[in-house]
Amino acid sequence: MSGVTNSVDVRLVTTAFDPAREIAQFTAAHPAAGGVVSFTGQVREDSQAGGVEALELRHYGPLTLPEMEKLAATVLGRWDLEGLLVIHRSGTMQPGEPIVLVAGASRHRRDAFAAVDFAMDHLKSESWFWKREKVGGRWRWIEPRHEDFEDIRRWQ
Repeated sequence: MSGVTNSVDVRLVTTAFDPAREIAQFTAAHPAAGGVVSFTGQVREDSQAGGVEALELRHYGPLTLPEMEKLAATVLGRWDLEGLLVIHRSGTMQPGEPIVLVAGASRHRRDAFAAVDFAMDHLKSESWFWKREKVGGRWRWIEPRHEDFEDIRRWQ
């Protein structure tokens, strides 16, 4: 499918953002859309093993944003969207803080659902971030799970 889009907004940020405000602005900017679908990923509070105290995402600057933009172009090439929003945070975050927001606006809901799902699967499995969490005062690196790779295979 070939996407016709009114707007694409891809951002890599180092400070907290307000997902509700971002979604409200995105929705208002796409009045012709019959559906707006969004996904917000946040730092989870893990009650096991003393809980997650912090999450850190690192990235390689010259690669990350261009690859996120390339992913957005792929999404737009597959689904007919009025707009696409991708915001991803890097740096150190606390439990409850947003990490990622992906939103798609389309005339019909199916394109928006599929576009957001596809983008998240790729961000999760083929992202350009290194992730570690702090639990019990100690940092440990987090690798993608087997399920993350299974999720992405369904798009091939």
